[in-house]
Amino acid sequence: MSLAGYLKVIRPVNAMVSGLTAALAVLIATERLDGPVPLLIAVVILITGAGNVINDYFDYRIDQVNRPDRPIPAGTVSLSGARRYALLLFVAGVLLSFGTTLLCALLAVLNALLLIMYAARLKAVPLIGNLTVSYLAASIFIFGGALSGIPGVMMTLPIAAITFLGMVARELLKDGEDIEGDRAGGARTLPMLIGIQKNGRIACLFALAGIGTSFLPYLTWGREYLALIGLPDLLILAGALQGLRAVDSTTLRSGRATLLLKGGMFTALAAFTISALLL
Repeated sequence: MSLAGYLKVIRPVNAMVSGLTAALAVLIATERLDGPVPLLIAVVILITGAGNVINDYFDYRIDQVNRPDRPIPAGTVSLSGARRYALLLFVAGVLLSFGTTLLCALLAVLNALLLIMYAARLKAVPLIGNLTVSYLAASIFIFGGALSGIPGVMMTLPIAAITFLGMVARELLKDGEDIEGDRAGGARTLPMLIGIQKNGRIACLFALAGIGTSFLPYLTWGREYLALIGLPDLLILAGALQGLRAVDSTTLRSGRATLLLKGGMFTALAAFTISALLL
């Protein structure tokens, strides 16, 4: 067991990006960053980190095949230590959320419960698990908007919708890439049931819906936003087409479909940030 392992298992870069995304959502909703924004960021980092830990706890056997370098299968974090660590992070995040607003606190409690349910049960349910984790990613924008109440939530809904649709596409293709390890771990995923090719078609539909939805913020930010969102949309489209061409998990991995989709999501985040700050 090691401190480095306990840091790595929360995926600190992922957790920090999630926290900053919540701050971006506040900026989109209110055009300013004041009030309990640092507390909001801390809540998101803690609950995201807890979700990563509990996910790795329940995925221990699958990760022995798919991700043997992760802290639990690598032996730098024990199973019992991971369980206690996740509980501590969840409790800390939820308690801190009551220092923001009631709406934010309710969302924090809901998302903490969903993260546990996802890791323990929902991840193994074809498509439902993909939809759940995609909602959790998209809800960070809603959570940030909720700091200024229902009007703030409405302002961030289009960005949340874009994130949700893109994430569903990526999650489905990730399941296609990981089909061997998931089968060895006893999981049941959509590509196992319908095959890699049909799974790729469904992922492509979600990606195309995300690209279509990405034009909605034009109503707020104008033509300059369209120039910024062009590259993310092209990356997402390229990833979706690579997923569409794949005939098995090997060709899916070699086509780097999920990497392209991830690049599209991160560049879209950059486009949203620039738009919120400058447009």
